[in-house]
Formats: sequence, structure tokens, C-alpha cells
Amino acid sequence: MLEVAVIEEPAAAEASLDPMRSRLLAALTEPGSAAMLAARLGLPRQKVNYHLKELERHGLVELAEERRKGNVTERVYRATAASYVISPSALAAVSPDPARSPDQLSARWLLALGSRLVQEVGALLTGASRARRRVATFGIDAQVRFASAADRAAFAEELAQSVATLVSRYHDESAPGGRSHRVVVGLHQIPALPAAQSGAAAEQDEPGRDRNEPGGDRNEPGGDRNEPGTEQAGTRADQEEPR
Repeated sequence: MLEVAVIEEPAAAEASLDPMRSRLLAALTEPGSAAMLAARLGLPRQKVNYHLKELERHGLVELAEERRKGNVTERVYRATAASYVISPSALAAVSPDPARSPDQLSARWLLALGSRLVQEVGALLTGASRARRRVATFGIDAQVRFASAADRAAFAEELAQSVATLVSRYHDESAPGGRSHRVVVGLHQIPALPAAQSGAAAEQDEPGRDRNEPGGDRNEPGGDRNEPGTEQAGTRADQEEPR
């Protein structure tokens, strides 16, 4: 079983988003038959069997084994991955394109970059899986809390300069056999916890809020970019593509 599988086909994406099939995928991280799943989820066996066949048809579940029980053969299934990501290629006609309106200070442009990242890395994973090869990648995920909007702006400027320096140092347009790589650096505020989780985190600092300041900062996603808040920095570079 893969840790993460990327869904690229629209029909497979549609199948995975069906509420019942989504429940079956979650349950099939442990192998099970239609009868076992029906009992576990409280669903009619005939209905479970139908949805299992649809999931199998789209490559989301696979046959793990067949067990003979008297005159009946029981088919045991398992999910092909522990979790799934739907690639923007499944909505190719309307998928975001960061080249349309590049803007380093736009949250929507950052989202378009993330969308392209999912699509490109997903394609690499799919190709590598078929070739039974690994994809070499590198990622950084960090959190930083800024004291002010000025500090955030200074951080972004210094980060941009550092990345530009590294790119100019290592980029070689004429290198024989060289491979082009994508470097994406993003900075965004961490969204506030949903209401259902906020009670459990009452004794901890909430994203975007300093308990030592009156009222604190509670910036909502998509708010004023110049307001201080909690940020997250992430860097992702694809190091090698499958040949």
C-alpha cells in the first residue's frame, strides 16, 4: 500500500468523492471483504459490493486475496493507498495557472503555485510508480511568529534575496544532461482552529493570537496582508525526475 496516491483521472476523482465510497476507502486501510465492511459500517452488503467494484474499476482498491468458504469465494479488498490527493489535472480545463497573473503578495497566486506543485509532483509519482523507481525530492516546513508586519516584510525580502542568490549560483542552462527543477517558497498565515477544536486548544496559543497582548491578533485567511500574524514558511524543490 502506498502512503499517498495521486488521483489524476476525472472519473476516479468523482468516484473517490462519493461519501459512501470515501468511507469504504478509509475502512480499507485494513483489508476487508464486502461482508466484513457491511457489518463494520452498518451498510447493506449488496450496496457495499457495488461500490467496491466501482472503486476497483478506478484503481482505488485492489484485490488482496480470495478465501474459499464452502461453495462461496470471498474476495478481500484493500485500498491502494493510505491517503489520496486529487491532482488539479482532474479539472484540467479550469485548473489554476500561476503564469496568468504572477503576484508575490497574492494569496490566490500562492494557491495556484501549490496547485501546480501537486500536479507536477503527482505526475512524477505516477511515472515513478509505473517504472518502479523513487522520486528524489526535498522539502522544508517551518513556522515563524513575527512581532510586526515590518518584521514579516523584512523576512520575506531577505528570503527572496537568499533564494535568488542560490539559484544564480547553481543554475547552469547549458549543462549537458542537466535537469530542470522547480523551487517553490511560500509564506502564509496559519488558519485559526475550527470551533470544534478551539476548546481543546484553549490552554495553548491560538494561531495569530498573542495572549500577552490585549485582544491579540486574530487575522482571518484572506485578510490584510500588512497585519501581523502567525506565518508559515515552506520550501519545496523537486530534486530528480524519473527517466
